[in-house]
Amino acid sequence: MLDHLNALKIAPVGQTLDTLLTQAEQEGWSHLEFAHLLLGGLANQRRERAIERRIRDAGFGEVCLLDQFNWDFERTIQRPQIEELATADFIRRQCNLVLVGHSGVGKSFLLKALGRCACVHGFRVCYFSSAVLLTKLAASLADQTLPQKIRQLAAYDLLVIDEFGFDRIERQEHPESANLLYKVLDARNQKKSTALATNVDFDAWADYLGDPPLAMAFLDRLVDRAIILKIKGKSYRASRSIQNQSMSHD
Repeated sequence: MLDHLNALKIAPVGQTLDTLLTQAEQEGWSHLEFAHLLLGGLANQRRERAIERRIRDAGFGEVCLLDQFNWDFERTIQRPQIEELATADFIRRQCNLVLVGHSGVGKSFLLKALGRCACVHGFRVCYFSSAVLLTKLAASLADQTLPQKIRQLAAYDLLVIDEFGFDRIERQEHPESANLLYKVLDARNQKKSTALATNVDFDAWADYLGDPPLAMAFLDRLVDRAIILKIKGKSYRASRSIQNQSMSHD
């Protein structure tokens, strides 16, 4: 039997197989019940390894789980809506997701947590901060590998772009940054999902990008059929910092 399993590239632990065979004999399992328990366990192990690999390859950098989110603090965020996003149905429909709000309101945490959920659902995810993504795009432009890089980025089921617009260093270091990001969004438009977190509201994008026509095209690619969440709560990080300072003076 082990030879057959090995030929199929199914490798159960010997002790597990022996245990199941003994239990099957003692409890009178049918052949179907035995096969289900043997292969079901192995399939679950393989699925768990695949999930771990997708999460690792996504590059989130930290573990963010929706169960850890402080829903009581950020009351402007509707938990049922986030839990619906966690089903990854918006990715199946090739819809984009845009989170708009001030720094510290939980945008990055939610993007990483939702990206992790997408990995669990079997989707290939890639996470970048806007600055890191622009650096990689600029480098590929310099070494003439930009078309390959865009094809690579266009292939992910979900591309997460965090911290867009946090400061103007993105444009200062990469004057062509808006055009590069547009190329990525255009390649993914209506084919794959992109999730973006920004502290720049839509009416200020023309000023931020420094090119009103391009900003309109940029928004057209991003916002069309997108789920847009505007988070208006106060900064959790600032509140926690004040609380910690208060405790240190007690």
